Amino acid sequence: MAETITAIRFSDYGGPDVLSVVSAALPPPAAGEIQIRHLAIGVNFIDIYHRKGVFGAPLPLPNGLGIEGVGVVTAIGEGVTSFSQGQRVAYLGGPPGGYATHRNLPAARAIDVPDGLSDQTVAALLLKGLTVEYLIHRCAPVTAGETVVWHAAAGGVGLIACQWLHAIGVTVIGTVGSDAKAEIARAHGCDHTIVYTREDVAARVADITGGAKVRVVFDSVGADTFAASLECLRPRGTLVSFGESSGPVPPFGFGTLGARGSLFLTRPSIAHYTADRREYEAAANCLFAAIACGAIAAPQITTYPLVEAARAHADIQARRTSGSVILLP
Repeated sequence: MAETITAIRFSDYGGPDVLSVVSAALPPPAAGEIQIRHLAIGVNFIDIYHRKGVFGAPLPLPNGLGIEGVGVVTAIGEGVTSFSQGQRVAYLGGPPGGYATHRNLPAARAIDVPDGLSDQTVAALLLKGLTVEYLIHRCAPVTAGETVVWHAAAGGVGLIACQWLHAIGVTVIGTVGSDAKAEIARAHGCDHTIVYTREDVAARVADITGGAKVRVVFDSVGADTFAASLECLRPRGTLVSFGESSGPVPPFGFGTLGARGSLFLTRPSIAHYTADRREYEAAANCLFAAIACGAIAAPQITTYPLVEAARAHADIQARRTSGSVILLP
């Protein structure tokens, strides 16, 4: 029998005002799926891109939003043996549809949540935390004693990265946009801050490292920081370009990498680092362990009722929020 749920839907691409609160019928889970009742729902920039229709292939309309959440399993589809009713799970990825009191989800995207971790903490940290996990442990592994550059160190991902890197003994040089953000970054484990609006990033990195520069730069900014990122690298260093908040990196001569010291460049995506079920589970367990031991914590959590998802989007776009934003059914 279909479940009647409250959900956020949109039928046109555009601003927050295209989001509507609806009552909808949710069918039983199909083969390979589970049905969950949400406890907390993560809100991320990719949701805004989906709403605008500007991320990859636009979602077909009408549609829902949300790719991250925590909930309790309420029904199990045919062929699913790894989950049971009443079990608390979290998920990342799968088809959008998380902005709802209940949803059906591919069982392959669900992860068991350990006791002792709160619903809001997991919903606030899953996407951002798994992003940091794959970047520093698998994409460009770093170890104690190393020094790295992390752009946007006071951002949602950056603050988690600063904490985690500090916990494993890595020195972090973080770039930020203001003195206030520098203070926030330092409070979360960033060792050196560079205010890029008034300082020469590459020159400061060279000064901090005694001219040695760094082996890895993590850059989610893109166009505005790409050139400086290359300058911060020592020979055979790696630039991890994992975002483009300032716009896409303009075309450049491939030979530049060789001329600057046989540099490596990668443009990773979390989708490719969580596609394999075993890697996905191992990464989540690594993240949950880091949360449980206190190595990382959500810097700030702002909550909104599910029915006020449009206001949450408006506040995020107007930069009235910081840290993580979650919806509560």
